[in-house]
Amino acid sequence: MIVSDTASKDASADKSGPAIMDILKREGFQLAADFLGSHDEFYKIVPDDNARIQAVVKGWADGATSIDWIITTGGTGFGVRDVTPEAIKPLLDREASGLVHLLLSSSLQHTPLAALSRPVAGTRGTSLITTLPGSVKAVKENLEALLNRGVISHALDLVRGGSGKDVHATLSQSTGPPVQTIFTRHRHSPYPLISFEAAIQLIKDNVQTLSTETVLVNPHLRNHILAEDVFAPQDAPPRATTSADGYALRSTDPPAVYKVVTSRNHPIDKVLPPGYIYRINTGGPLPNGTDTVIMVEDTKLVSTFEATEGDLEGEEKEIETLAQVPPGENVRAPGSDVRRGDLVLQRGERVLSNGGEIGTLSFVGRKEVTVYKKPVVGILSTGNEIVDLHNQGSVERGEWGGIFDTNRPSLHAAIESLGYTVVDLGIVPDTIEAHVTAIQEGIEKTDIMITTGGTSMGPTDLLKPVIERHFNGTIHFGRVTIKPGKPTTFATIPTTVGVTKPLFALPGNPASALVTFHIFLKSPMPLDPRTEFHRVVLRAEKDGLNAYSTGGQRSSRVASLSGANGFVVLPPKTVDGPSKFEAGTEVEVVVIGEIQHIL
Repeated sequence: MIVSDTASKDASADKSGPAIMDILKREGFQLAADFLGSHDEFYKIVPDDNARIQAVVKGWADGATSIDWIITTGGTGFGVRDVTPEAIKPLLDREASGLVHLLLSSSLQHTPLAALSRPVAGTRGTSLITTLPGSVKAVKENLEALLNRGVISHALDLVRGGSGKDVHATLSQSTGPPVQTIFTRHRHSPYPLISFEAAIQLIKDNVQTLSTETVLVNPHLRNHILAEDVFAPQDAPPRATTSADGYALRSTDPPAVYKVVTSRNHPIDKVLPPGYIYRINTGGPLPNGTDTVIMVEDTKLVSTFEATEGDLEGEEKEIETLAQVPPGENVRAPGSDVRRGDLVLQRGERVLSNGGEIGTLSFVGRKEVTVYKKPVVGILSTGNEIVDLHNQGSVERGEWGGIFDTNRPSLHAAIESLGYTVVDLGIVPDTIEAHVTAIQEGIEKTDIMITTGGTSMGPTDLLKPVIERHFNGTIHFGRVTIKPGKPTTFATIPTTVGVTKPLFALPGNPASALVTFHIFLKSPMPLDPRTEFHRVVLRAEKDGLNAYSTGGQRSSRVASLSGANGFVVLPPKTVDGPSKFEAGTEVEVVVIGEIQHIL
């Protein structure tokens, strides 16, 4: 039984139930939902409601069908709506305090937040009942403890009236406690190492698209992402126009003297009479009856208007054409730039700051366009050893004053350069309460959170357990085969409004990568067993795009980022492959800044 207000409204939010079923099937258990052929009867999703929970458990434990083991997941914490323990306890004939201790002790090996869990276990009739937490990770950990060394099998045998001799015989063949002491921490990360490509795919699969909005086409549009395909509503130009300054006339008009008219005294929809020529500026429309334009250089001034001839004093009155111009000369035909219905900009394109996209939208007459809302990004650093550069306080000479936080300011600048709003969540000390408070603020105020530090295996690295245990978040990956950045973590956190917020947890010495293209290396670069992002200076030179290493690449060497405008992607070293890339080798690079031009 899944106890969750959210999952009871949207079954797709149920992640723990399928995880439990997979584990039990692998262990050889028969699921009532499969064995009795009624999934809906023996797989229930209910809200956090005391009466609803009790009704399901009573139906299973007291019904005609013999259910040996009833498992609930969710509602065992300290939340206001967490009522599973209160619903289950009154139903028990006998409590199983040893199983409760086993569940708590096994969970405390993984996170101190397990102290906030309130599991219940016991029997009702011939049914064993256990309550598990709601997060997938906690469910897996608890089931591992229950299934370890035959504990649950022995319990089920005894509840059904057996003696447990077979299980005792199995247990007697080995020594040692079935679980580790609560003071033992992981010596190996529980998160598998995945490739950079797999990590990118997980991000793509689990990040939700932001909503859209309609905005005006003006300079503030830059750095937005288009949420619609943009088509030309009409031909551009809509009628024949000139590509040069000159005079519009008929291609049949021979070299001669002509009277000059302009847009001031001759409408373009009126046919130009014989013996006249129409003065026109670049981009201007040709009047009816004309099909070519003679350039100013191919004409000669004959006369100008006198003062007595009105407000045209000094203007051209007559000119002589020195050549006969063929049809279409210096003329842009209707639709020669864009035809009506042509796709001019695609959904997903970024509006760059160079003005090209804004100019295109203006060119086709778009006053507004639909874009994705820019994300609000929250940033925070973790660690008692981190101090803010501007709020360090007084430190006596020779005393430890901490490490200046370089990640938060550099991330702030990089994110704002993309045109996104940044919410600075500050430096978070190594306490559970501080982590919970900062992440909760980030959930409420931002669309994406980026953290630095607290992702490794130190005793105060609390970020991952806080995400999973307090916020019921999902860690999609916790380690990646990249250098630097092995402990890089990506998680999603559910919210009360039905959306999930992504959280990117970078190591204390982060390097990130997004956009790649091919360049040439100038300096030999040794290969590593992990995919490495080698910091470089990119320059556009006569022979193409070249990359120059910034020197030592250890993850703590912040100076290697100074001046860097790209990361060369060095693939993992293989047994049969080269040990380094020589100068001139073509590779992929991530561009993070403007490219230098040396021509």
